[in-house]
Amino acid sequence: QVQLVESGGGLVQAGGSLRLSCAASGRTFSNSAMGWFRQAPGKEREFVAAIKWSSRNTYYADSVKGRFTISRDNVENTVYLQMSSLKPEDTAIYYCAAGTKVYYSDSLYDYWGQGTQVTVSS
Repeated sequence: QVQLVESGGGLVQAGGSLRLSCAASGRTFSNSAMGWFRQAPGKEREFVAAIKWSSRNTYYADSVKGRFTISRDNVENTVYLQMSSLKPEDTAIYYCAAGTKVYYSDSLYDYWGQGTQVTVSS
């Protein structure tokens, strides 16, 4: 079992920044990739970014490239999502997920956090 706890969400004005954290505990060695997804009201959950624990390879949705940065701290077992130049359309609940590989589909991740709300005002 892997437990994931997100934090760092909140209300921010357009153009502002937030950093989300996802602390992993439990059998973290069994999951080699972490992903961030988001779900806006009335929309399906969508891929945002992903990273492997064992390499520096990162993956981003086109909508956040150049604005969001995913990183991880292997010692603290924590994954971060630095979000800059935020837009109202970034408003969503953000979830982190753990899986055996980097996938763009949320259905292929094994473990999920409870989510953290990000609201960007115009």
